[in-house]
Amino acid sequence: MLAALCLFTLVLVGLPATAPAATPASLPRTQGPVVEHLRVKVPAEARGAWLQAEEESWGPWLRRQDGFLGRELLWDTEREEGLLLIRWRSRRQWLAIPAGEIEAVQGRFEVAARRALSRDPGGQELARAANPFPLVHAGELEWVALTPPVEEEGR
Repeated sequence: MLAALCLFTLVLVGLPATAPAATPASLPRTQGPVVEHLRVKVPAEARGAWLQAEEESWGPWLRRQDGFLGRELLWDTEREEGLLLIRWRSRRQWLAIPAGEIEAVQGRFEVAARRALSRDPGGQELARAANPFPLVHAGELEWVALTPPVEEEGR
């Protein structure tokens, strides 16, 4: 199961040679809700292509997964990185996803990313990369609390 977790995060967005990979020994043992967090290299000019590829591939697939609670795609302008926060009801449900399914979705993501990039003259070089948006960091957080938003007065 832990090997599937590592494969899931590595295949999700690819692994560059310099990225520190999550290892089974480094992952927490929580059985409650977890948040998978991934950072991927996304040049500013390719941000739209990255978002489009995410929505064409990972978005629909994740919504069909048992235990999937939602995800946020965030942008770090300074680092030119995308941050993905993927919430799961339980670690068990997250780790139960077959590696073959993950590999297939990753393949669709990379095809969609290359297609989106090739339509943009500035994205031609990235479109030739095996994975145009390589993994910078992968990890897991234990979900311990949720603070509801403050309601505005008068609404």
